[in-house]
Amino acid sequence: MYPVVLALHNLIRWVVVVTGVLAIGSAAWGVFRKQSWNKQHRLLSMFFTVSLDVQLLLGALLYLVYSPLTQIALQNFSAAMRESSLRFFSLEHALYMFGAVVFAHLGSISSRKAPEAIQKHRRALFWFLLAGALLALGMPWTRPWLPSF
Repeated sequence: MYPVVLALHNLIRWVVVVTGVLAIGSAAWGVFRKQSWNKQHRLLSMFFTVSLDVQLLLGALLYLVYSPLTQIALQNFSAAMRESSLRFFSLEHALYMFGAVVFAHLGSISSRKAPEAIQKHRRALFWFLLAGALLALGMPWTRPWLPSF
């Protein structure tokens, strides 16, 4: 089951990246063009957060159940912190990605609650950029970009 969940986690990351870029671009476009907040903006925000939620669920399955890396790391956490690969997957990756999920949700929620369209776009842009930065920092770029089935 580990290879299947890992492959899905790998594929969904590209959905997260694409929806994140679209949500950031849409918010930036809305700020610079002073657009009204419309259904397209709301949907892009929602797709970004939902894709992150699915990714978080798959990541939690890997972390808590299937990943041999985290199972090794959790057996002796202090030793794992001295090994960069184990530290990355058992601590850093999880923290970065959890932070990205939180920031994306803050962007989605705060943009909906803003009274004016320009504030909606600014709030979405701010929080989505923070989420995107954490995604870029926490993504395992050394792993294969696409899964092999």
